[in-house]
This record gives sequence, C-alpha cells and structure tokens, in this order.
Amino acid sequence: MTHSNTGTGDVDPAVRQELERLRASIDNIDAAVVHMLAERFKATQQVGRLKALHRLPPADPAREARQIARLRDLAENARLDPAFAEKFLNFIVAEVIRHHERIAEDTANGQPAQTD
Repeated sequence: MTHSNTGTGDVDPAVRQELERLRASIDNIDAAVVHMLAERFKATQQVGRLKALHRLPPADPAREARQIARLRDLAENARLDPAFAEKFLNFIVAEVIRHHERIAEDTANGQPAQTD
C-alpha cells in the first residue's frame, strides 16, 4: 500500500478509489443522521407544544435517565462507546429542553409556538 507524506495526492489509484468509496459511504450516513435528527426534532417539538399547553415542565429528568440507560445499552450492543452515546444524547436533550422552554415561554405570552 502506497501513501504520501507530501500531501500532494500522489497516492496509488486503487487506494484513492477505495478512499473515495469509503468517504461516499460516510457522506451517505451523515445525510441519514441529519434527516433522522430532523425527524426526531419534529417529534420533540410536538412534545414541547403538548407540555406547554398543559403547563408541564420542559425537562423530565426521570425520562432522560431512562433514555440514557437505554442508549448506553444500545451503544454497547452496537459496539459503540457508551460514554460517547451518552454525551451525544445529552447534547440532543439539552437542545430539546431549550426548545421546550422557548415554546413554553411563547405559549405563556400568547404567541404561537415557533418551530426550528
């Protein structure tokens, strides 16, 4: 296998072709992840509106704890670092809570809930 230390791209064509194939696969997976996150946020926006209408708190720590445990198990089964999966979920949950807080504030002020 040939590699270049010069960064000029003088790589074996077969290696370059395999690299491009792998990168195209990564790009497709990234696109799927973005679309799945968009669908997830559509659902969480609906949850936020329901919570706001019924004056429920934006965060649900018990649900979040269950979800973290569930995601860690899924990650282990998928041979993904559970700590990484937990960090990823925590990032998403923080954004969801931020959305729910804004929806609750808009609802309390008589404004239609904005969606992102």
